[in-house]
Parts: sequence; structure tokens; C-alpha cells
Amino acid sequence: MEPMRDLAELGSLSGPLHLAIGVFDGVHRGHQAVIGAAVQERERSGRGEVVVVTFDPHPVMVLAPDNAPRLLTATRHKILLLERVLGIRHVLAVEFTRAFSEQTGEAFIDRLLAAAPDPGIASIAVGENWQFGKGRSGNVGLLRRLGQRHGFSVSGAATVSVGGLAVSSTRIREAVAAGDFGIARDLLGREYTVFGTVIEGRKLGRTIGFPTANLTVHSEQLPPTGVYAVRASGASERWGGVANLGYRPTVEGGEMKRLLEVHLFGLEREIYGEELEVEFVRFLRGERKYAGIEELRAQIERDADAARDLVGED
Repeated sequence: MEPMRDLAELGSLSGPLHLAIGVFDGVHRGHQAVIGAAVQERERSGRGEVVVVTFDPHPVMVLAPDNAPRLLTATRHKILLLERVLGIRHVLAVEFTRAFSEQTGEAFIDRLLAAAPDPGIASIAVGENWQFGKGRSGNVGLLRRLGQRHGFSVSGAATVSVGGLAVSSTRIREAVAAGDFGIARDLLGREYTVFGTVIEGRKLGRTIGFPTANLTVHSEQLPPTGVYAVRASGASERWGGVANLGYRPTVEGGEMKRLLEVHLFGLEREIYGEELEVEFVRFLRGERKYAGIEELRAQIERDADAARDLVGED
């Protein structure tokens, strides 16, 4: 799915619209509740389209870049999950700039109303504590007042808790950073994955019998450094594999740069430029420096065998 980027594109849809609005970093259980409220309104009314309205980039990356967290889902990853996990067909990814942040919450809703096709917006769903617009002037209370004026209903989804933990992007980010994929899974409602583009590397892996796909992860949160059994999926294929997340101390020698390298079982073609979604199945071991390439090769063979057992690959 290619997202809409301009509010005017809403006019191409069949109204009325049922909007779910938020940043939705992670598309976690709390976000799913907000989006589910919009879906339920569409089903109740029996007409119109559900549209997820989100922001690109994450507002904090524009307003406070020095304090911006790692993302759980960059925009392309988020759109993939909205479509695959929730069945969403329409996403509006509004460009978030400093100029955009200067408009009031009411002005933003007025722009959405003006862009919507006849018969307009039927419902808007947000999180109950969501605030938007200059000076945080927009909230559920404002939306309800505007809804009474313009004829749309408003849902303010309550915070979701799982096992006594409030679901939040921050809590999931902390769990992933600590390597606690169980908590991340519970709060997300799915396995934690990262999304990246395969780039050309030094091709050392193929010389020792373990070619790797080097991934640029789009500002997403990574777990602790180490070696992992993984599953990866591309546009139409899935693989098991073994991944090294770290600084490659055996082969780099000089510059130390954190990289995600994935050896995919059964892959027999070049995939440079393709996008991969990678699930960390199990931590296998920490990263260490080996005496040389042969020792490294022997360890990778052991890692690959362990990973095959975990991901069910022959």
C-alpha cells in the first residue's frame, strides 16, 4: 500500500470517513484499540471508509530531535503492519514539520473536514489522552465539541493494560533494548520486528561460506548486541536465518560501527535494495572477538546449526 501524503487526497475516497488519528509508533495493542474503534464505527454505519491518519516523521524528531527516541516502527514499517496485521486499506501519512506544528488542534480538524469527500467525516477515534496542535490545544474534549458542531462522533480509547503493565511505545522500547522479547510481544500483540533495506557490504561473509544481508534499520529500536536466531520476510518470501548485531570486532580492526547482518538459509540470489522485516527469535550468544577467520567460521557454523533448530529449517 502506498500512503496518501496530502490531505487533499482524502477527497478521492468514498465517504463518509471514519478516521483513527495518532502517531501509532509500534502499532501496539493500545493503537489497535484506537484503530479498532474506527473500524467498529464503519461496521456499525455500514458505509464509508476507514482511514488511519498518522505523521511522518515522528513529531518528536522535529520538535526535540536531541531527545527523539529510537522508533518501534519507521513509517514504511508502520504502513506494512497496518495493512498486514489490521487489514487497513487507507493511510494518510501527514508530513510533520515545524510549520505544521504551529497550527491549533481546531485548525487541523478543520482542514480534515474541508478535505473529506461528501458526506464528510462520520467518526474520529483517538487515544483518550492524546493531545495535538499548537500548545497541545487539541484533545478529546475539543474533538467532542467539534463533533457536535460538525456532526461526527468521537471515540477516546482508554489506555490498554496487559498483565498489569500499561501498554506504551516507551515501555516496549525499553523491553526491546533489554532483550525482553516476551514483554514486547505481550504489549505489541505480535512478535517484535525491525524493518530495513539491504545494502552492499564488504562481502566477507561469502568468502567464508556465510553470505550476509547487511541491513540499514530505519531508526528503529534494536535489542542488545549479540548473535540471534531470526526469521526474515521480504515482499513475497520468508527465510530462517542467523543474525549478528554488533560491531564486527574480528574483521573491522579500525572503525567500530553497529551493524545488523543476517545470513538467510536457502537464499541463492542477490537482494540488494530490497526491504526485509526481521524477527529476533532467540538470543544465542554475545559478540566476541576471535583469533582469526577460521575460528570465526567454525563459530558461525555452530550458530547456524543452533538457529536452524530454533526456526525449523533443514
